[in-house]
Amino acid sequence: MKKLKRYLLVVVFFTTQLVVSQHQISTDNGVKTEIKYLSGTGSDNLVEWDFFCSEGRNSGKWTKIGVPSCWEQKGFGAYNYGSDDDKNRAKEVGLYKHTFEVSKDWKNKDITIVFEGVMTDAEVKINGKLAGEIHQGSFYEFKYNISKLLKYGKVNLLEVKVNKVSANESVNHAERNADFWIFGGIYRPVYLTVAPKENIKRLAIDAKADGEIIADLFLDAKKAQAVSLSLLDIEGNKIQDLAVKSLQKEKLKWTVKVKASNILTWNPEQPNLYKLQVNLLNNKQEVLHKVTQQIGFRTVAILEGDGIYVNGERIKFKGVNRHSFHPSSGRTTSKALSIKHVQMMKDMNMNAVRMSHYPPDVHFLEACDSIGLFVIDEICTWHNPMLDTKVARKIVKETVVRDVNHPSILLWANGNEQGWNPEVDGDYAKWDIQNREVIHPWSIYKKTNTIHYSHYHSLINDSYSKEKILFPTEFLHGLYDGGHGAGLEDYWEKMWSLPQSAGGFLWDFADEGIERTDRNNEIDLQGNKAADGIVGPYDEKEASYFTIKEIWSPIFIEERFIKDDFNGIFRVENRFHYTNLDACKMTAKWVKFDGPNGNVNPSVISESNVLLPSLSPGVKDKFYVDTPKNWKTADALHLTAVNPQGKEIFTWTYPVKTPKQVNLPKIEYSDKGSLNLETKNNQIHVVANEMTYLFSDRTGLLEQVKKGNKIIPLHNGPIILSQHDKIENVSVKSLENSVEITVVFEEKSRSPSWSTIKEKRSDIIKWTVHSNGLLDLKVEFKGFRNLKDFRGITFSFPEKEVAGMKWLGDGPYRVWRNRMKGTRFQVWENDYNNTVTGESGFVYPEFKGFFSSVYWTKLKGNNDNGFTVFCHSPHTYLRMLTPQKPKEDSKGRVSPKFPKGDISFVKNIPGIGTKFQKPESMGPHGNPEHYFGNDDEPISIDLTFQF
Repeated sequence: MKKLKRYLLVVVFFTTQLVVSQHQISTDNGVKTEIKYLSGTGSDNLVEWDFFCSEGRNSGKWTKIGVPSCWEQKGFGAYNYGSDDDKNRAKEVGLYKHTFEVSKDWKNKDITIVFEGVMTDAEVKINGKLAGEIHQGSFYEFKYNISKLLKYGKVNLLEVKVNKVSANESVNHAERNADFWIFGGIYRPVYLTVAPKENIKRLAIDAKADGEIIADLFLDAKKAQAVSLSLLDIEGNKIQDLAVKSLQKEKLKWTVKVKASNILTWNPEQPNLYKLQVNLLNNKQEVLHKVTQQIGFRTVAILEGDGIYVNGERIKFKGVNRHSFHPSSGRTTSKALSIKHVQMMKDMNMNAVRMSHYPPDVHFLEACDSIGLFVIDEICTWHNPMLDTKVARKIVKETVVRDVNHPSILLWANGNEQGWNPEVDGDYAKWDIQNREVIHPWSIYKKTNTIHYSHYHSLINDSYSKEKILFPTEFLHGLYDGGHGAGLEDYWEKMWSLPQSAGGFLWDFADEGIERTDRNNEIDLQGNKAADGIVGPYDEKEASYFTIKEIWSPIFIEERFIKDDFNGIFRVENRFHYTNLDACKMTAKWVKFDGPNGNVNPSVISESNVLLPSLSPGVKDKFYVDTPKNWKTADALHLTAVNPQGKEIFTWTYPVKTPKQVNLPKIEYSDKGSLNLETKNNQIHVVANEMTYLFSDRTGLLEQVKKGNKIIPLHNGPIILSQHDKIENVSVKSLENSVEITVVFEEKSRSPSWSTIKEKRSDIIKWTVHSNGLLDLKVEFKGFRNLKDFRGITFSFPEKEVAGMKWLGDGPYRVWRNRMKGTRFQVWENDYNNTVTGESGFVYPEFKGFFSSVYWTKLKGNNDNGFTVFCHSPHTYLRMLTPQKPKEDSKGRVSPKFPKGDISFVKNIPGIGTKFQKPESMGPHGNPEHYFGNDDEPISIDLTFQF
């Protein structure tokens, strides 16, 4: 409970107070560093500067622009994607001017101007004089000491010349020829730091899991004689003074060692944070400069041939790649967006994020520290040629110096996909007191293998590199609706069981669609280049979001079916790394559902708490769910687990009754109404109550449905998919209160070729029209061995007539064969939409596709011409219309095949691929072959239509 309270304090304080851990704003009697923002603090807080754009839109004149921003998003210049032709690249130059006042009291202070990010080359002048050398590199914080350039007590002029295209071609290749949107401008905040003349320039801290702290103090202080340190809680309350165990003094750097006691370590499950206060003292023990730095106690070890250890526990990354991006503001983001994205990743049960492909905003790393994610921090390079060594060394230094103290960072990535410059691999250790290891994403390098987009079968890891720690820094590329959740179950179960696997990172978090201000804010995804997200441009959740949430649940429940002999036992594995299972809570709800005309929300007939066993991480056992006396009257069991912080881990759902048991009480069979049977013009006419049905007397297919004078446009079915047999007979039988129409197909051998017993059996279609107007359909068909096509039945229904649907089954999202998890069994209701996942519409859940475990469906028509269908056959998929194919899926990997017709009931569905893989290379669930064969009974689909 103590850990939980501390965690909640961390999150609440971080979220509400918007702490800038490295930039203290209070002056504390002049011994702390003061911050004065010259720009706004993010996309939600801008300050207007004077601005001149050299070419493109709104160019050739002085005007105003909000800072920080990407100037394209403010109506200037032109747009480019990294892969654009060089001839069409925009090369604007932006000139910025801004005036600011400087207090007389600052005259004896040490004043620095800090730029958190400028795209791309930046020349800075203060009062007409250069502040320092031109900075190159878009994603890196740089600063100049401007104490001697300022006019104290007066107004000062800041001028910044920004070249969108760098004078360094290796920088352009690394940052502006890459596979993402490229922009121009001062896109991250600008501020002044005002420190005492005698000061600590920066701190580098290694806070280990055992409480030992080693800190490097980089000084600009001639009077400094000593140092004192204190440990504070996250709210700034002193916990303990820290006795100095050793102090090594060099001219510009002191190294101090202390030991904290009774600390709580940092990890993503319990991200405990503290503050380290460092006081620089003179010979009178007076404070010259006071610096406070947020820290977390944790130790990282990469053990060759073994794995990645954090605080002594071997971990597996459940990670995702993430761009710093928003559709309206480009690379300019906000603290609120960082918090939101980290919280969404945590909600998906992720524990890691890779910075792709550059260091993020500081507030994103602070969110990872406070809310809890492992981080791989990366410099921006991409493919050959590499950054030249001079600029690469500068960029590595700027990255590590800025980010060195974040406990969330476990590894440094020296670029991406062959863009690394091996000459600077050793530079990270020069600036990193923790000496974190360096990886080459997409490469086998030293202890690690981070291969990208490997096939499932490569995870067997039997190559010459099998002793390497395997974790793809990109896998299951989520183009459109493919990848991400599709294939993840197969990959993850292999990753989880493979000792040398350290998990992996999905590509990627969000669709990187930009609002084109030159096209009336139309979203541009550059075809299929930026439509890769688990969520849409504005964080709309796609189906894979919930699939990932279930598969990466740290509470792993073995697959379970509830039948009459259910004993309440569920087998469970603790897949946390640091949390005992009994720290979580679980609730069991036995629920009932209303019918098609009832309430969407279930009614709870019994609810109880589940006692989870005390299981250490990695241990398996079982738990019991109470079975009340009336449990068999329930339609389903819902199990909801929450973590120690009170956040939902997942809700698992289990049908209790079969479809027939649920449906039959909701169907009103009666002998009311009259029947009229007539055969004419090759059609069987049946009038029942107010319903009129027309069937073909040659095929038995339904050709027309009328309710009174209104046509219900369901027709041309049931066509039996993959059916090539001839019809032998269509018969009509008139009974007292019903009419039966039976279609019998020619007999074919059903037994597999290896069987010595040959049994012939016919496929059958049987319609039953009841006198009250209900229509039953039963279809029996043969099984097939190694079928690569659909097995089931299909109908036609014009898409233009569809307004929406309500159904009992898994939902609310559609499924693929290799993305079945993440749904919940209950009543759902979706309006029609024509979303093309990741391309257009962005209304989720998508209306069209395959839906699993459907018990009944109420189709809403645009002209009151819908119907309700009850499916009495278990394990049946509803196919609702055909999704529109993405425009740029030239390989067809993310456009699965659909059956003919519009509305189908099928027993098998296809998998979906990724940008680079077909589903069959993504694991067993992507195999296109389906085994359909049953020597005892045919496959049956049993439906009741109510119009």
